[in-house]
Amino acid sequence: MSDIGRLDLKQLRILKALLEERNVSRVAANMGLTQQAISEQLRKLRALFGDRLFIRQGNGMVPTPKAEQLGGKIDHILESITSLLKQDEFDLSRYDAIVNISATDYAIQAVLPSLLSRIRRQAPKLRIVVRDFESDGLDQLMATGEIDLVLAFPSFVPSSLHSITLFEEQHICVAGRNSSLVGQSLTLKDVAALPQLIVSPSRDSLKGSHDQWFAQKGLTRNIVMSVPSFSAAPVVIAASDVIAFYPERLLPNEHVTPLKLDTYTPKFEVIAAWHSRSSQSAIHLWLIDTLKSLFYSSQ
Repeated sequence: MSDIGRLDLKQLRILKALLEERNVSRVAANMGLTQQAISEQLRKLRALFGDRLFIRQGNGMVPTPKAEQLGGKIDHILESITSLLKQDEFDLSRYDAIVNISATDYAIQAVLPSLLSRIRRQAPKLRIVVRDFESDGLDQLMATGEIDLVLAFPSFVPSSLHSITLFEEQHICVAGRNSSLVGQSLTLKDVAALPQLIVSPSRDSLKGSHDQWFAQKGLTRNIVMSVPSFSAAPVVIAASDVIAFYPERLLPNEHVTPLKLDTYTPKFEVIAAWHSRSSQSAIHLWLIDTLKSLFYSSQ
């Protein structure tokens, strides 16, 4: 066993107390221990350092030169340990760090502008790296600290992560501003037959999030086009004859306009998620509270 394995924090505290009090009975009383316990720890310290450390003189004890030499080092060690346990004061205005956020294309447009604006006003030294959303390996990326915060939809996020719902969103049926459909009253059956564009950010397919909803009503959608982002969709819609279901919070948009539909699509949640490793981080707690203040009141 190495020498460091034979030394513990309690022994350092006893040695420091003996150097200050120079009396075994007073040290025992102050530390809530018996004199026998103090004497036993002193015996172990003498064996460890190869020195008597203290010599009895009357009712007290006189430290040896070795003990006095150790005293300054022990003070430094105990102060360092105390500083480890001390909570650093969190000053948001001076907090200097990097936060990595993974966000869907939708969240980049609907959530990040308000959040980043608040960060720049209140935490100007905080640096933000926004990266494209990746569902594959997300739990591991967050466990290793490569990603600190996720802004996405519940179905995209592993259940092992902690999360809060920021708000509920709804898709609105839209067409290009010059479409002949603008102003018409449409049924869901009418819409199902029209050529449709969907946004599929995680996989290249012609399957949309509302397919099951249409199917429950006995309808099959006429999906003819897929794009990977909501930011690309409006320009494509305006330049063609397709319609699409587009998030309400991203409207109005200069390229598209809502259509009159006899029913509304089911609502869906937008969440912020994080790993348990971040739960006690002061800056993380501030970010979550900020998201709550920005979006809870807007519901």
